[in-house]
This record gives sequence, structure tokens and C-alpha cells, in this order.
Amino acid sequence: MSIDPNRRRVSLCPPDGPNQQPPELSHINAFLRGALRVSAAHGLNSRPIEATEHPLVAGSQPQTEIAPAFRVRGLTKTYQTDGIAVHALRGVDLDIATGELLVLVGPSGSGKSTLLNILGGLDKPTEGDVFFHDAALTRMTTSDLTTYRRHHVGFVFQFYNLIPSLTAVENVRLVTEIATDPMSPEDALAMVDLTDRIDHFPSQLSGGEQQRVAIARAIAKRPEVLLCDEPTGALDSHTGIVVLEAIERVNRELGTTTALITHNAAIGMMAHATVRFHDGKIAGIERNPNRQPANSISW
Repeated sequence: MSIDPNRRRVSLCPPDGPNQQPPELSHINAFLRGALRVSAAHGLNSRPIEATEHPLVAGSQPQTEIAPAFRVRGLTKTYQTDGIAVHALRGVDLDIATGELLVLVGPSGSGKSTLLNILGGLDKPTEGDVFFHDAALTRMTTSDLTTYRRHHVGFVFQFYNLIPSLTAVENVRLVTEIATDPMSPEDALAMVDLTDRIDHFPSQLSGGEQQRVAIARAIAKRPEVLLCDEPTGALDSHTGIVVLEAIERVNRELGTTTALITHNAAIGMMAHATVRFHDGKIAGIERNPNRQPANSISW
């Protein structure tokens, strides 16, 4: 299900299906075997999955004919803490369009990070379903979820998690050496405007530069999905804007479906939509017909 930015439309068929796969798409077969096994086991539609490059640009609305990258239905998550049930999610329904930039806001403990972890295949819900295109993530095995994360999801967290003994380009190369169709580490760092810092160690980089290295590392494998949990939380406003510009560019130029958690409602100005969480539920969804560029946001 990887999207080639040079193609408008890619049909992803089972490796033994009737349609011959182009050689350059052979790297997706491992994922499809797992996803289609899961689909067949649970009676899901096993037709070829189509991934479409999304034509969203700043200031536009997601097109209604674009199939959602994610469909979330009836999602609940309950943790047991010292014998007490903690309801992190209480029946969440949500569609995220392919190529959309979505901002999730709400108080701490409202369910934002729990939802992001489930979308990223890091956690499973107590009840409900999450579909990534036609694949039911909530019914996948641990092995299938690992394949899904490896090939289709990039993560960016509040803290950068860079290896201190490696340079910026070496930190990114850790991902590209195990990815099936990566961009070069140098190209990934150029996407976040760090060409002149590729040989610097994390200790020689500012906080904003380290976060941009983390973004470059996340996008170097060309993921369809970028999940960002408080990427500007540890940064001042000026540096945070630079990081948001990098995320904005990835969404715009690569068509990467992006979900970003923040406590800063102003960041929603750059998104296609803002989803407000409260007490484990979606309190509201605000579409944004007049998106603003990241560099125009202030807080």
C-alpha cells in the first residue's frame, strides 16, 4: 500500500491475484499477504486496494470522493489500574481522509494519545474496529502489526529519541537501511531544511533541529501515515513554527496522511480539520476551509 509520488493511481493486488504487479511494487507483497490473510479470516472485502495520491494543498478541503485512509468505528479502550477501570476511549467514530492533515486537541487524559497509538498499531482497543484502507488493524496479529508499522507509519514524539553517538544523517540511515523503498537520508534531511547539518551530532543541534532530524527519520521510509504526538511540546514558539513547517511540507509534497496531537489550539489553523477530545470522546470536529500556513501561526 505504499504510494509512489510519481504515480497518480496504484492498484495493489494480492501477489497471486489476476493482475500482474509491476516490479517496482514488489516490496509491498509481504504486507499484503498479512493484510489479506487477516481480511479473509474475518470476512472482509478482499478486492484490490487502491491508494490514490491526494491532491490536497494549503487552503483546500479534502475531496469527498477520496476514500479515507482510516475508518474508526465504536472504539473503546479501558485500562485496569490497581483494580480500577480507566476509560481512555468511550466509543470513538472517525474518518481520516487520505492525505489529510488532522490536529487532535484536548486536555491531558482525554484520549488523544490512546487513539494515535491504536492508529499506529502500537496498541489495540478493548472494543471497536480500525480500518487502514481495507485492512482491519484491530484484527491483525502482532506480526502483521509490526509489518504495518515498518512499512506504512512514521512516528514523531515530543522527545527526539536520537542516538547521541550518531550524526544526523546516520540517525536517519538507521531507518533507510531496513526500509524497502526509502528516499536517501540526505533527501529526507533536505525535506526538513537540514542539508547543512547532516554531519552534526545531536549534542551539536538545537532542540528544533533535533526534532527535524526525528521527522526526517520518520519520513525517510516514505510512509503513507505520519503520527505526531506533541512534536512542538518541548520547543519555544519560534522553533515550534519551524518544526510545523517541516510537517506541513511533508503533508503537502508527499501526500502523507498526518495526525498531530497538541495542546495548542492555534496549530489547528494549518490543518484540514481539528478534532476536539474530552473525557475519551470526540467533543467536536471543526473543518477548516481557510487553512493558514504554519509560518503565520503565533502563540
